[in-house]
Amino acid sequence: MMKIAGRHPIYEKGTDPMRKMKINMFDLILCLTNAADLVSPEIANHHKQVAYLAFRIGEEFGLSSEQKKDILMAGLLHDIGAFSVRERLDLFEYEENAHEHADTGANIIRLFPPLAHIADIIKYHHTPWNRVKETAQHQAPLSSHILHLADRAVVMINKKQDILGQADGICTSISSQSGENFMPELIDAFRNVSKREYVWLDLMYASLLNIMPHVMIFDSMEMDMDGLIDLTRLFAQIIDFRSPFTANHSSGVAASAERLAELAGFSPNECRMMKVAGYLHDLGKIAVMNDVLEKPGRLDEAEYSIIRSHTFYTYRTLENIQDFETINLWASLHHERLDGSGYPFHLTGENIPLGSRIMAVADVFTAITEDRPYRRGMKREDAKEVLSNMAAENALCSYVVSLMEQHFDEINAVRLSAQAQSSGDYADFISRDKL
Repeated sequence: MMKIAGRHPIYEKGTDPMRKMKINMFDLILCLTNAADLVSPEIANHHKQVAYLAFRIGEEFGLSSEQKKDILMAGLLHDIGAFSVRERLDLFEYEENAHEHADTGANIIRLFPPLAHIADIIKYHHTPWNRVKETAQHQAPLSSHILHLADRAVVMINKKQDILGQADGICTSISSQSGENFMPELIDAFRNVSKREYVWLDLMYASLLNIMPHVMIFDSMEMDMDGLIDLTRLFAQIIDFRSPFTANHSSGVAASAERLAELAGFSPNECRMMKVAGYLHDLGKIAVMNDVLEKPGRLDEAEYSIIRSHTFYTYRTLENIQDFETINLWASLHHERLDGSGYPFHLTGENIPLGSRIMAVADVFTAITEDRPYRRGMKREDAKEVLSNMAAENALCSYVVSLMEQHFDEINAVRLSAQAQSSGDYADFISRDKL
């Protein structure tokens, strides 16, 4: 049996190992970027490459430290509005409809106040310089123009060829668009950056992710648990808002898991950690294509194989965050089963933490009781029967299922309230996006 890094016996309630936890926002954003870049090998590392090159151009242009921080964060998030694999791949070919995903990404970022100030950088990152100059130059930040140039330069890279042999050609192509697509002064900065071999080699470095935190110290990006909950709720919206089929799933799981943890005797801070884990439990689904996520019927073998990968991606993505082990285990092991039939690690019995068992029950409960566009959620007795049968088959934890059965109406009310709020957020988001 595979051994997960670090032992994880049934969680000892009351120890509060992360009571004073502070998570660096930059590290968490890198995790989201990593997950987003898993959707296709063709776009692997795209966010990080664009962020890095934009940072170097901004550095050459003389941006302040805060401006460089903002452009790095915007670069790591610039395509989050492109929800499907097809959208992401299309952006490599042409920019005609690129403003749609840019607007969507900006609308998402505005939902989280600490990052709202970079929304306009994302909103205008596909707007040609000459169009902005003629119409709304005052609306588009300088950083948008830098991000636009970096994005188009990175798109030109052929990953199958030597990067240094491509540098002059990319620089020439970008320079030919001076005064049209790109701001002339930025072309000069890009030319200077292009002369440095290490910049191009960094872009193709397999561990570019490891370079990013060292480019700049993000000493002002730490957050407490309240900030972490707000940020991971934004992550849940990025995960779920890709499709009306999943528009409020994570919010229901987070609320249900938090209440189950309370009933199981977890401390107040541990319960909030459980809420964070609930928001993040499906992070790996960013790497799953929409046509698989939205299939109303039974998945075929190939589709089911794709779905089974999502918890692995959640685990590997979150394990890069220091002091995040407990939340990661609670989030990532929600498809493990006590009898060893789960995935992806096939853990059994005591190897599955109590927090993960709670998440598993919350996930199944939410999935079978929530309404989907193609079917209504199960009623009380039917849902309890499904959970009871899974506990009897040693798939779900009988202790956690018993808590669910004893407090079903209460937990269901919590789920409904959380999902109603999320549905409202989704409706507002769709309305803004259409506008």
